[in-house]
Amino acid sequence: MFKNVRLYRLGRPFGLDAAALESRLDERRFRPCGPLETATMGWAAPLGDGSTALVHAVSGCFLICSRKQERLLPSAAVAEAVEERVGEIETNEARDVGRAERRRLREQVMAEMLPRVFTRSRRTLLYVDTEAGWLVVDAASDRQAEDVISLLRETIETLPARPPAPRMEPPKVMTGWLLNGDAPSDFQIGDACELRDVADTASLIRCRGQDLSSEEILAHLRVGKQVLKLALSWDERLDFVLAEDMSLKRLRVGDALLNELDDGDLEPAARMDAELAILALQMRELIARLDAIFGLVGDEEAAGVPAPVPRTEPASVPTPAKVTPSPAEPPPWVE
Repeated sequence: MFKNVRLYRLGRPFGLDAAALESRLDERRFRPCGPLETATMGWAAPLGDGSTALVHAVSGCFLICSRKQERLLPSAAVAEAVEERVGEIETNEARDVGRAERRRLREQVMAEMLPRVFTRSRRTLLYVDTEAGWLVVDAASDRQAEDVISLLRETIETLPARPPAPRMEPPKVMTGWLLNGDAPSDFQIGDACELRDVADTASLIRCRGQDLSSEEILAHLRVGKQVLKLALSWDERLDFVLAEDMSLKRLRVGDALLNELDDGDLEPAARMDAELAILALQMRELIARLDAIFGLVGDEEAAGVPAPVPRTEPASVPTPAKVTPSPAEPPPWVE
């Protein structure tokens, strides 16, 4: 179900039940881009297009899904069309085209091209664990996760959520696990890692399919390199790559747990219930273990002092084509 995990700690109880959350999300239900819109973002059914419900509740967790649609307007195509029009004006009118007129031509070109370009959609699953107080987002990047968090914050008007602030530095802890062989007994070291030179942050070593206890890997650690990412298996229940920001990549549920879903007679909704229940319960326990090892809540929250909620940029919203871009930079939707 989830391939990546980015964690956000809720500063206080979530405060909404499934029905109230459904009502709030329905006010920002996803709609496709209009002819002159570069992007839209809203809430979609987590069970897919065959369902209309925006909230799927299981075991104290609310599964929801955001959907973002963007129009693909390559910057090279816009630039080429603008240059063609500039050339026509300079040839036919025997004059130079200034910056202000170039900007107007660019706006005109984009207004004409936008309705004809292709669109691309991206769905992002996330769930709120109302019992453990965590928000879990299936996002491969901080930007993708923050877009979704911002949309949820705008939708329900308040969301005191922040990423983990571990008291123990993850690179030092993971380096110790490899160098000293003292990883906790319920964590098994995998065959992939990423190392960084402390003295030269541009120096990176990525290893896959390697014996991480080999002398070659240990030699890099002895000269000062630290572990940024480490493949782990937790108690034969979850496999993942743990990163220095406490995000999880290449998340996979263990075979023993997947065997519980082998009943081919399960309806899609029932299977989603089972998958979410298994994932949420295992993630709840895993987060508790990571908190015990790294201290995910940070010193301030551990002492009972609320930590400040970081400011985030608002989620992408429909933007008219007639926005004057900076003369030195292309507009933000042009790729």
